Amino acid sequence: MDICIRKETTDDYAVVFQIIESAFRSEPYSDHQEQFLVERLRNATEFIDDLSLVATTTDGRVIGYILLTPITINGVYTTLALAPVAVDPDFQHMGVGSVLINSSHAKAKELGFDSVIVLGHPGYYPRFGYKPLEQFGIKMPFDVPAEYCMGVELSKDALMNKQGYVKYTSAFGIE
Repeated sequence: MDICIRKETTDDYAVVFQIIESAFRSEPYSDHQEQFLVERLRNATEFIDDLSLVATTTDGRVIGYILLTPITINGVYTTLALAPVAVDPDFQHMGVGSVLINSSHAKAKELGFDSVIVLGHPGYYPRFGYKPLEQFGIKMPFDVPAEYCMGVELSKDALMNKQGYVKYTSAFGIE
């Protein structure tokens, strides 16, 4: 299947909301509020519209979404949070998520960012270069099993010597 990636527009908001809601509906480790998180992040001062991407079919149907948002480690080093990546259930297991992740990494690097952090499935993200944050001495600001906390270096050794705690922006609702 041919997949096109483009920047999200306001015209996409309603369908993206539905895709996120349906993609996370049956996820056991989800609070099922990811679609509302995206709405908050779009309105945050940290929002970068070039890092809010949709996947479409060749006829223009939106079938997936990804968002990267700036966060910090120890309030000093700027990195990105991948949250969320979602694919319409009718198009899952067809490579759409992979194309979204790889495209978002390329765009992030183009914009000068050199790392991304994710709270996600340990069986999925390592194929994109994600490694456990504990390898870098980086911790989440909440209690979660370490294997779900991962980061990828978009530039060589970007997360080396960045020990400390991830600090999410207020739009994430994490203190």
